[in-house]
Parts: sequence; C-alpha cells; structure tokens
Amino acid sequence: LIKNMADLYNLTTDDIKGLERMGEKSAENIITGIAQSKTVPFERVIFALGIRFVGETVAKKIAKSFENIDELQQATLEKLIGIDEIGEKIARSILLYFAGESNSELVGRLKEAGLQLYRTEEDLSGYTDKLAGKSIVISGVFTHHSRDEYKEIIEKNGGKNVGSISAKTSFILAGDNMGPAKLEKAKKLGITILSEEEFLKLIS
Repeated sequence: LIKNMADLYNLTTDDIKGLERMGEKSAENIITGIAQSKTVPFERVIFALGIRFVGETVAKKIAKSFENIDELQQATLEKLIGIDEIGEKIARSILLYFAGESNSELVGRLKEAGLQLYRTEEDLSGYTDKLAGKSIVISGVFTHHSRDEYKEIIEKNGGKNVGSISAKTSFILAGDNMGPAKLEKAKKLGITILSEEEFLKLIS
C-alpha cells in the first residue's frame, strides 16, 4: 500500500482494517496518527524528508531562513551557504535532493496532503540572537529545565550545542554533579562556567 511517505496520506481505515492482526480500532488509531502528523512544525518536516547531511540542527536553521518549501526548493547555492552551519557539502546535497524529479513530486504530494511545509509565527516565537556565535557545553543535573530543554533554549537563542570541551567552547552551562574531568579541563583551558541561574539571567 505504501511506496513512499506521501502514500500514507492516501490511506483509509478500510484500506488497512482487513490486514493481518489489524482490527478496526487499530486501523482508526493509525489513520488518526497520520492526520495528526499534519501539524508537525516545518523544521521537523524538513528533517523528516531525509535530505543527506540535513540533521535536526540544520533543519531548524533552514526553517528559520525560508518562509516555505517553495523558497527552499528555489534557493541558490550562495543563499544556502550564507545560512549559519550550512557549508558547501550540505548546500549541494539540498540542491541535489530538490533536483530529483521523484523528490519534487513527493514534496508536491505532501503539500497537497496538508503538511506544514511553511513557517508560522509560532515557529519563530522565542528566537533571539543572544547566544549567536557561542558554542556551549551542557554538563550536570538541572533544576529548572531538563538537559534537552536547555539544548532547545540554546538553539532558540542562536547558540550551538557541543558535546565536548575544547578551546573553542564559549562557556559551560553547569548543573549539579558536573563531571570532575570536565571541570578540570574547563579550568585548564580557562573556560567560563555558568550556573543554571546565571545562564537564565543571561538570556532573560
């Protein structure tokens, strides 16, 4: 029944309720889940297209830089390279993806199905440039937000999450029980360590 992801949006309950180990209730749940995917934000739809080298972070940068999928499809190499974190390798991969006839057809069908292939005001809410150009390491246990929430806050404020400490690290967001090895390396390299409260004050 399904050759690519666009085919999911043509499915009906009747199509699948007769399949092996599939009752009417299971079929209805699947169709409901597929319908709910139409509300997924633009950045996640871009990521889900499976463009080579376009991970979650790059997908977020793209969603901030283009109004809709049409703009992205018509983007030049220069425009793509001008976006933070997109080098020539990623830019050429994006161009190659949209040059493929089957991919363009897929995107067209997803648009017709009603997926969110455009940017909304809600997608841009909360974005600032307060941490632009900063590479930040998160370490320890936190009280006010989870680690994943802090990663999202850093990205929304223009910062970059990095996994390991180096001379290029701008500062460390440190919670309780920061690893002693990380602490020692940070001190050795002279990297600023901010507490949870100091970080929240910085971006407030």
